[in-house]
Amino acid sequence: MSSVGTTQAPPGTAPAPYPSGAEDGTVRLGTRTLAGLGQVASELLGHAGDRVDDPAWVNHARHAWEDGPTEVRRIVREFRRHSGPDGCLVLRRLPIDARDLPPTPMVKGSVQHTPSLPAAMLLLFAAGLGDPAAFAAEKSGALVQDVVPVPGQEEVQGNVGSVELTFHTENAFHPHRPDYVMLLCLRADHEGAAELRTSCVRRVLPLLTPGTRAALGRPEYVTEPPPSFGPADRSTAHAVLTGDPDDPDWCFDEAATRGVTPEARAALAELGEVAHRTYTAVRLRPGDLAVVDNRVTLHGRSAFTPRYDGRDRWLQRTFAFSDLRRSRDHRPGDGSVLVK
Repeated sequence: MSSVGTTQAPPGTAPAPYPSGAEDGTVRLGTRTLAGLGQVASELLGHAGDRVDDPAWVNHARHAWEDGPTEVRRIVREFRRHSGPDGCLVLRRLPIDARDLPPTPMVKGSVQHTPSLPAAMLLLFAAGLGDPAAFAAEKSGALVQDVVPVPGQEEVQGNVGSVELTFHTENAFHPHRPDYVMLLCLRADHEGAAELRTSCVRRVLPLLTPGTRAALGRPEYVTEPPPSFGPADRSTAHAVLTGDPDDPDWCFDEAATRGVTPEARAALAELGEVAHRTYTAVRLRPGDLAVVDNRVTLHGRSAFTPRYDGRDRWLQRTFAFSDLRRSRDHRPGDGSVLVK
């Protein structure tokens, strides 16, 4: 990963380490480890039924994770405990057999219904991070979702667009946001220029003025949900920074969060300026898996130019929740889909 800026830890604070084996947040696994991971994913695929979201297959993935290579399980376990100074982990060239892919989908709401090796890999890592789950109002509640450019949607601030996607906490408006966002690259953009951009509170916080830090900790912000999640008047005021003042969580969507006081609006302006000055960028290639700690890290994407020729950029996305129990009242039958 590359960074467009650097920062220093606050006085008296030791810089947060990367997970062991993850130099600058990027992991390049050895041949034997990759082969072992591929074997576990292939065996999981062999136990699949006719759909990705089959609870029996999700349950099988939970058990199969324990058969994965020790090195991989250790890296994920340490990332769960502390996600490092950038709150993002990138595992390079995972074995997903990206050579025989179908054409990149080009329709809104595209998801992966049929079990596949990439879907098996995502469910494995979701089990390592917690549990996979999705939202009924988004991509029909599918656990594995396509992130692809769609004709006519170029200017949309969302996974179907191709203009710059601004920084955001995934589903910042929701009380049960995913703890982790996984993005698995099946196919890069034609020019290989599209960047996943991340901005971690651990990098940004030391560069904010004390007044802005204080303002971001007050419940003077509203984040509007997209129309599919219901009327915007359901939004409640919230703080951007919560928890430990020295290592807070944050909740912010550059395109949807607004301050309701002059101080709050000024704080958002400063936050946005610092985030854009210090973000980290990574160009994903087929087989690369990015895991974003959604509690402490915003993510976005640079602009790119789709050709709509079946070979455009294609990521698949799965959300992981470290404590699925918290959303029990949103998931009928203790299933994997949040319905409200």
